[in-house]
Amino acid sequence: MSITARLEQAAREQLARQAETAGLSEPQFTVSVATPRAAPPCAKPVNIEAVDTRTPARMRFAVLCSDAGGWKYEYVLRGSVSALVAVTAVPVAAGQALTVQDVTLERRDVTTIADAIGSAEAATGQATRRSLRAGEVLRQAQLSAPLLVKRGEAVIMLARFEALEISTAGEALDAGAINALVRVRNLANGRVVRMRVIAPGTVEPADIPRSAQP
Repeated sequence: MSITARLEQAAREQLARQAETAGLSEPQFTVSVATPRAAPPCAKPVNIEAVDTRTPARMRFAVLCSDAGGWKYEYVLRGSVSALVAVTAVPVAAGQALTVQDVTLERRDVTTIADAIGSAEAATGQATRRSLRAGEVLRQAQLSAPLLVKRGEAVIMLARFEALEISTAGEALDAGAINALVRVRNLANGRVVRMRVIAPGTVEPADIPRSAQP
């Protein structure tokens, strides 16, 4: 196999690992050596090492010869990545929680998008940080967990101990998504305590370990 072919194979394997880590669906790659050069002979099989693969459009790989008079050449490779990713099916307002009707999968070029979402399920239920047009690729940076408790709204303060469950009315002094810690005023005695958000309009004492919950 030629050095060019081995470089392209190494680059594809690297892109495939990155796509798997990112959770991309059905990724496809194109790769080419942007700086072809003839390498001197090497009595031993050359080694290929990744130098910088952070940007698929400009990756750097080194070819090393371990002969007594060995050499090392660097090559620039240009890659592109496409995959099935979550895309807005309709315009979405800022702060809106995405539903199954709002999200579809389409094949898009994601070479320059590091945080594309590889499934509709992963985007559904999350809230948008800004308004989005129909057909936009959904990115993790654009989404956040939806607020389950809003500042100033009435909440249920729920405490459980073994089979005993006690609920008290409270007022949220902070907004929070699932598992967020918020301040809540107990309406029965006026005390302000820190609580953990566990469901829409429902909080529990913050000092209860998550592993102890049913």
